Amino acid sequence: MNASIAGKLIIVPTPIGNLGDMTLRSLEALRAADTVCAEDTRVTGKLLAHFDIRKPLERLDEAMIGAKAASVMERVAAGEVVAYCSDAGMPGVSDPGLRLVAAAHEAGVPAEVLPGASAAACAYVASGTVCPRFYFGGFFPRKAGEQRTVLEELRGLDAALVFYESPNRLVAALAAIAEVLPWREVAVCRELTKLHEEVARGTAAELAERFAARAEKPGGVRGEIALVIDAPGEDETAADAAEAAASAEARAAELAAEGLRTKQIAKQLAAEFGIARNDAYDLAMAAAR
Repeated sequence: MNASIAGKLIIVPTPIGNLGDMTLRSLEALRAADTVCAEDTRVTGKLLAHFDIRKPLERLDEAMIGAKAASVMERVAAGEVVAYCSDAGMPGVSDPGLRLVAAAHEAGVPAEVLPGASAAACAYVASGTVCPRFYFGGFFPRKAGEQRTVLEELRGLDAALVFYESPNRLVAALAAIAEVLPWREVAVCRELTKLHEEVARGTAAELAERFAARAEKPGGVRGEIALVIDAPGEDETAADAAEAAASAEARAAELAAEGLRTKQIAKQLAAEFGIARNDAYDLAMAAAR
């Protein structure tokens, strides 16, 4: 135990592909730690060996954190400095780590989070979107129904949408995006920071066709992938507004045929479509004529 340093948990980000992205602070933290806990000791062991860092290494993956977090915090409270690394990137961003930080706060022990590489942030910038906001959704759902539900729920969000995806499921994911968000520009960010880094842009339908063709060739599509779906554009916003207006107008006609009064129709339209009261009343008046 390093008695000169007070006990604490240190969340240490690691490169997402290029070892040159390891920060000096992260290296200092690993060298100062009494123990390094890792999502996968084989992966982190190679990283430590590359930088000639020799420390006790303990496996602490997603399945083990729930059972061992409390005992790790007891060690920190006793003065031990514990560094935590996931396989790549920022621990806690679609990786184990969040529960360790939560456990540290609950136990009242110090938790220090170092800044560093994150594939989500890197992909967002590399995509070329000009939207100043992004939503990170973790790994894209595997099932078609869940994919559609997630995309429908997020389609009105004025932000770029960032997801991680497996190369084996990339074409299916792009097909789902093309179905729900055909207007959107999409960026497939593959192997970021690595030798074969690629950022492919286009509509989801165009990209699905392109990567489907590549998947049939020797080698197929490989590597870590982040998908960035651009924020709603003017065409999509106009199309959605026209569709919503047509739906509200049709609903007003239905309610009028049922014999509801103008005020009742307007109230119902406002509740169902979230439109302004004056607009709802105009639609109700038109339907009652």
